[in-house]
Amino acid sequence: MAESIVAAKSYGFALRVIKLYKHLTQDQREFVLAKQVLRSGTSIGANVEEALGGQSKADFRHKLSIALKEARETSYWLRLLKDSEFIKPDAFKSIHGECDELIRMLKSIILTSQQKENNSEFRTRDSELNK
Repeated sequence: MAESIVAAKSYGFALRVIKLYKHLTQDQREFVLAKQVLRSGTSIGANVEEALGGQSKADFRHKLSIALKEARETSYWLRLLKDSEFIKPDAFKSIHGECDELIRMLKSIILTSQQKENNSEFRTRDSELNK
């Protein structure tokens, strides 16, 4: 089975967030914001993994929706870290760009999944009417 692109990207992003956490705690001596971005940034991939093992299409979408919320929260913490000058603009641009990409991917997958489910329900109802 081919690996999910969003799973691979969210895993790679989590690794970057862990490195950022180490930098913030060891070099910047910042612990509160660092813990927040670590928690939300690593949660994205964990929820994507849960979605891939979902018990139903609805469960799949629900877990991806949680991943999307975590990605949006991570974006918030990253912006706050940049604006409070704990991370440099260039470093922010790079990691925040990855976060934005994950947000776009998750939104797209959720929307596509909803559309497929709606189209499937429509075909089922339509076929029942033609009996």
